[in-house]
Amino acid sequence: MENNTTILQDVSQVLNLTEMPLNPLEEQVITIFLTMLICGVGIAGNIMVVLVVLRTKHMVTPTNCYLVSLAVADLIVLLAAGLPNISDVVAFWIYGYTGCLCITYLQYLGINVSSCSIMAFTIERYIAICHSIKAQFICTVSRAKRIIAMVWVFTSLYCIMWFFLVNTDETVYTNGVVVTCGYRVSRSLYMPIYFLDFTLFYVIPLIVAMVLYGLIARILFMSPLPSHLNDRAGGGSVHQGHANNNAKATKGAMTARKQITKMLAVVVILFALLWMPYRTLVVVNSFIDPPYQNTWFLLFCRMCIYTNSAINPIIYNLMSQKFRVAFKKLCKCNGKDKEKAAEYNMPIYYSVMKDSSHESNEPITEQEEVSGLSIKRFTLTHDDANTLSIS
Repeated sequence: MENNTTILQDVSQVLNLTEMPLNPLEEQVITIFLTMLICGVGIAGNIMVVLVVLRTKHMVTPTNCYLVSLAVADLIVLLAAGLPNISDVVAFWIYGYTGCLCITYLQYLGINVSSCSIMAFTIERYIAICHSIKAQFICTVSRAKRIIAMVWVFTSLYCIMWFFLVNTDETVYTNGVVVTCGYRVSRSLYMPIYFLDFTLFYVIPLIVAMVLYGLIARILFMSPLPSHLNDRAGGGSVHQGHANNNAKATKGAMTARKQITKMLAVVVILFALLWMPYRTLVVVNSFIDPPYQNTWFLLFCRMCIYTNSAINPIIYNLMSQKFRVAFKKLCKCNGKDKEKAAEYNMPIYYSVMKDSSHESNEPITEQEEVSGLSIKRFTLTHDDANTLSIS
């Protein structure tokens, strides 16, 4: 009965007459400390990204929809790859055969979805900036949601193969049994899969990003402000004040575009740098025998992967004032907003949007960004209208 259970679970057993190998204490301490620190920060940060976008109406833009998809994918990576690493370094594999299949599947699902999400928002930025007229009809929230759904369906189906490629192995030592989650067949047979992953989810996204961000930079940083705006700003007509306001609004929209694009470019650069050690190691080990498996370099590769999944919310907070304000609103008690809302009999979300609009000149929606409108422009026009009516 015991042997039948082992066969059904597809666990291979190897007899080794030596003593069970144990990880050095310093490796255990450093691994646990770094993993808990990075994963703790990353899990909290990515949850905040999802919450602030879903709970704040003016944060629901096409770009932010892709960032939510990226945040969910990074959460999966941290939960499925980071946290199991803590127990694995101390007590080997404790999640059994089913855990080996599901955790491996979720690891690759999170990794591949994050890569596709990065490529998706890169293409969206290119369309929004380089084809601004088309972007008013193409870059919509509903279309972004459909693309995100297709990305998750595609990667979910693609990663199903890992259910058939991994297995648990038992090695019996003189002082105990070690269970590991590994591959069913020899390492050489995985080369086509590794190179397919390397091409689809690392090389292609980076090539697309380099080309498109080059085109975006040419538009944003090398093209001067359109001449008709300068003429309006310097003209002497009776509408000079409104022309100046329009020019300021357009300049503010361009500044906001540059800020968002810089932030997303930093996300792509960090993705390239932090995944490079692991991807390079996989390629090198595909050609050398025995493979290079230095303990500390492997630890470095894992920490780089976890850091890539944890650092994006920090980038948003540092480089986007809109995200920074939204994070602060989420973290602190909104007592003043509640009192103000009760006093004026207004819903709380209106006061939050009003405060955020004064602290940020970023566009509220993709359509407003494309057409050169902003909250600041609306406020100026509204004040001008009040002034004219009073006089």
